[in-house]
Amino acid sequence: MVAIIDYDAGNIKSVEKAVNALGYEAVVTRDRSSILNAEHVILPGVGAFGDAMKKLHSYGLVEVIREVVANRTPFLGICLGLQLMFESSEEAPGVEGLSLLKGRIVRLPDTEDLKIPHIGWNSLKYPNSGRLFAGIPEDSYVYFVHSYYLQAGEPEIVKATTEYGALVHASVEKENVFACQFHPEKSSEVGMKILENFLKIEG
Repeated sequence: MVAIIDYDAGNIKSVEKAVNALGYEAVVTRDRSSILNAEHVILPGVGAFGDAMKKLHSYGLVEVIREVVANRTPFLGICLGLQLMFESSEEAPGVEGLSLLKGRIVRLPDTEDLKIPHIGWNSLKYPNSGRLFAGIPEDSYVYFVHSYYLQAGEPEIVKATTEYGALVHASVEKENVFACQFHPEKSSEVGMKILENFLKIEG
């Protein structure tokens, strides 16, 4: 069973649908025991960093997420879910993230020719080998929607990057913890393969 953490953040339905399409049972939940008993856990999300952390705290999900990671259950953050896994974000000064990984979230730089938020398809480069990208050629395109991006504190955890006015750390992996700034559930066959690769990882 795949637990999709429900904390009132957008985009949960499309993740559930994608997981089901791959032949896995998905449960959208904020129930502690359901999350802790799941074989895989996904933290999706679209929205603001500060509001999201407030909701995770109010639903008692911060400790549950930390327990999932400590139990070595495969855990995937998507979009805002990736951002919440790090220490802080310029979007919400003074608000502490989940701090599962070292790094910070910063705003995409303003440039004349690039619109913010970044909405659209960008290709990926692989600075380090990552399990999510097994069987997926470099320069494959995935779908992004974001105004803030990750600067990871540990270069070796960065498994995919893209360029959008800055070098965007687009995907990370460390032990049982995975995250994508882009939306695999909206990234056609490439995205479905990334999700499938994650769901095949054993805890």
